Amino acid sequence: MKRLFPFCAVALLSACNGGESNHALQESPQKITQVSFDEQGFRTDIATLSSDKFEGRAPTTHGEKLTLDYLSAAFADMGLIGANNGQFLQAVPMVSYTASEQQQVNLAGIEMQYRQDIVLSSRHNQQQVTINDAPLIFVGYGINAPEYHWNDYQDIDMTGKIAVILVNDPGFAHPNDKKFNGNAMTYYGRWSYKFEEASRQGALGAIIIHDTKPASYPWSVVENSWTGPQQDLVLNKAEQAKRVQVEGWLTLDSATRLFDKAGLSLPALMDRAANSPLNVDLAQTASIAFANKADYADSYNVVATLPGSSQIDEHILFTAHWDHIGVDTSKTGDQIYNGALDNASGTAGILEIARQFAKQAKAGHGLKRSLTFIATTGEEQGLLGSRYYAANPLYPINKTVAVFNLDSTNVYGKTKDYTIVGKGQSELEVYLEKAAATQNRVTTGESNPASGGFFRSDHFSFAKLGVPAVFAGGGTEPLDEATAQYKAAMSEQMKGCYHNVCDHYRADWDLSGALQDLAVYYHAAETLANTQDWPGYYASSEFNSLRPAK
Repeated sequence: MKRLFPFCAVALLSACNGGESNHALQESPQKITQVSFDEQGFRTDIATLSSDKFEGRAPTTHGEKLTLDYLSAAFADMGLIGANNGQFLQAVPMVSYTASEQQQVNLAGIEMQYRQDIVLSSRHNQQQVTINDAPLIFVGYGINAPEYHWNDYQDIDMTGKIAVILVNDPGFAHPNDKKFNGNAMTYYGRWSYKFEEASRQGALGAIIIHDTKPASYPWSVVENSWTGPQQDLVLNKAEQAKRVQVEGWLTLDSATRLFDKAGLSLPALMDRAANSPLNVDLAQTASIAFANKADYADSYNVVATLPGSSQIDEHILFTAHWDHIGVDTSKTGDQIYNGALDNASGTAGILEIARQFAKQAKAGHGLKRSLTFIATTGEEQGLLGSRYYAANPLYPINKTVAVFNLDSTNVYGKTKDYTIVGKGQSELEVYLEKAAATQNRVTTGESNPASGGFFRSDHFSFAKLGVPAVFAGGGTEPLDEATAQYKAAMSEQMKGCYHNVCDHYRADWDLSGALQDLAVYYHAAETLANTQDWPGYYASSEFNSLRPAK
């Protein structure tokens, strides 16, 4: 079968299955506990975590300290157990790279303006980045995928060269040609993969051409997210040495000027790159210079467990990232990225779910399996906290049954449908479908699969290891006309607020849809936790070989 990830080694198969057979999904109806979520408590958590006091919750800042204290106190009040030898915090060794705003960037003789035309950074511990006359090579989508018979780096030595790369993958450009996964982005379309592959190819640098439609977000998101301190996990020396010296993004207009200077048509090359693997020497060079610094500090995941009764060593995880972008003092006016929707709302969601399960356990209605709640750090910088936990789990991965991830809950009111991002991956979705059906809702895939949502949040760190993981919630069809009108008005208010300073808490949010979704996760987890089922990935999934459905 097709396998998307060269790093998903076959050796992981036994580790992910842990010697356990995947039981067939139980067909007998499960008892559903009636729970009443506390909307006011949910609102209070969102409002508090996204308040100015928490300073945008950037990792390794004072805002992180406030967040960790708040979450630890909340879990302790519920009676949950700290998963790290009784402690709620799991240290995540991180390094923060800060590139100077004063960058000298010359591509093909064209002076590029920082933020306006380009953003660059370096994930190396060096005080000055200096590159002189490095050849620029257009490498199409920057993909090396043997299972798709695709290699944009074929017959080229990238040593000392800078790769110029298109965003997304060929399936987006030509969805009817059955290339890759059509309009649904594969991991090969993600920026993280492109920088990783350029590093594996020995490139000196990698620059992605931003294009709003295939990226699924505007240049403002790149500018806000890729400037200022950039956190990453601490790598060993060998891993660090293989990483490109510079990485970043170039606007489409600036890229067009670059290709014009090279006597080439960017639109024509984009079309060629979508049809077949491609690399073209632009016969132009890049000179880059900027100051850089690296600061090392631990950030933390918050990990709390509600022990099960009889299958205590088997864990169902709930994840949500507590972090956001922090503060940008270079901005005039509002400088705080409060991150109310993304992701104070998701963090508040796992708190509310945990409270309800804890109440049920105290009332004598506990679960057979254990539940573990992980508020992760560094998601906005590349799923750092979840990646670290997956590599350094407090409970064995082969005893991790499933992952339910919350990232930006529904603030637009109740819906008739329920969206499962990347729908069709695993049997875990069956539990969501049954829980949603009790609300008379039907499950659907996301409306824009080209955005690659399945690869953009913390559940993906576990999917890569074969743990069935879902990212779901909300829907596209409002419950009634009044909700539709509210949604249209609120969507207009929220327009442009993704990764922007206007993502702050609004007292007039209709959170009834979010509470609907919390109930779906709650009941899906409740059902699974009282069975011996081990859901797996379907044969059509990239992860089937790691934990197959049966």
